[in-house]
Amino acid sequence: MTDHTALLALFAAIAARAGHRIVEIRARPHDVTAKSDGSPLTEADLAAEAIIAEALPAAAPGIAVVSEEDAARPAPPEGAAFILVDPLDGTREFLGPSGEFTVNIALIEAGRPVCGVVYAPALSRIWRGARGTGAAMASLPPGADPSQAAWRQIHARPRPAADWTAVASRSHLDAETQAFLAGLPVGEHRAIGSSLKFCLLAEGVADVYPRFGPTMEWDTAAGQAVLEAAGGRVETPAGGPFTYGKSSQGFRNGAFVAWGATAPTSPVVSVQPAEVQHG
Repeated sequence: MTDHTALLALFAAIAARAGHRIVEIRARPHDVTAKSDGSPLTEADLAAEAIIAEALPAAAPGIAVVSEEDAARPAPPEGAAFILVDPLDGTREFLGPSGEFTVNIALIEAGRPVCGVVYAPALSRIWRGARGTGAAMASLPPGADPSQAAWRQIHARPRPAADWTAVASRSHLDAETQAFLAGLPVGEHRAIGSSLKFCLLAEGVADVYPRFGPTMEWDTAAGQAVLEAAGGRVETPAGGPFTYGKSSQGFRNGAFVAWGATAPTSPVVSVQPAEVQHG
């Protein structure tokens, strides 16, 4: 059985190295091109991918890796454990002023994210979580060593009777999301980029994060691992499990709702197919 605690430490160290390189590139003029789907691809995406791709085989020998920037690699065998990587989640936020971008690394076992790390280098914050061991966060400026960080445990909060805090994509607040939130007792809505939305739920400062536009598995796995380790849950809009390893679908996700602690029965929402959106 994989030692999730040891793997979290390795993931954090690798994410810290990649995040440091990202902020170095962001601080100077850098190349930006476009992928086939029109989304931006930066020099920082590729540099972070190179660091992670080199480090993971030594850190987790024998475990297949699926990464956004190397998605053409053969898929892992069905049912096998594998690692999902997004070397720079929130490229639009990287290109803008917010700094709300992250490095995401997660381990998938039996179709579920069981441990993961989310690092936001421009915000100097890192989160980690594993099934059975809980979730934690720390302040981590670029270049700092996560093994020396002052980690503190975090927990998703039980939702209040009213005035919930909802989080949603800064770039993709669509009609389905607005309709879903209209049926909940939401008192505050916060727009934020990348997988930071999962981390706000894990910290207990938000209650629900719906996403109806499709994403990719590497966008969500690490955030889901942190949130569920903190006592939250991610599920389909119909209340079913939100699973991973969908290689036949190109690792594309469907709609999901992320909840804080003690999720209610979710409203069933009809979702129409849409183009993949990042952020």
